[in-house]
Amino acid sequence: MIMTVDELKKYIKTNEDDSTLEARLQALELLIRKYTNNKFQQKNIRFVASVSDGKLKLSTPLLKENDTVEISQSKYNDGIYTIMSCDAQTCVLSDVLIDEDEILITKIKYPYDVKMGVVNMLKWELGNRDKVGIQSETISRHSVTYFNMDGDNSTIGYPKSLIGFLEPYKKARF
Repeated sequence: MIMTVDELKKYIKTNEDDSTLEARLQALELLIRKYTNNKFQQKNIRFVASVSDGKLKLSTPLLKENDTVEISQSKYNDGIYTIMSCDAQTCVLSDVLIDEDEILITKIKYPYDVKMGVVNMLKWELGNRDKVGIQSETISRHSVTYFNMDGDNSTIGYPKSLIGFLEPYKKARF
């Protein structure tokens, strides 16, 4: 996961429950990975492992609790997971895995500017998403004009000014 809900709450004050915030963070993570065509993989922290009894059979000091990993070259378990706990021989991930003999595990690490960009995107989401489509509002002598979300001002559902931090991380698509 790009960041934990507890990390997010250091920057945002909200009444949203933790499960909703976690779902929003997961959705933003997938959106950013798709938009940038960047998996943010640390290829030097990559292992071949197996899955038994729904747990990852792996022992390494390089992976710890709350790290994000990507499973690939798997028949059943490809995807992004968070490590919930690790002991001497196994790691429990955020979802139940199907037993397999050989899978590839790669650590995912997001730079701090991407994390802070996600914070800003969520702030905008929580404060302004309900105002999208309203360009101007007048009540008595009070007038408010909101951000225009037409095609020139927005990308992937957010104002272009909020998404600029992703430009250095974009990779070419072939």
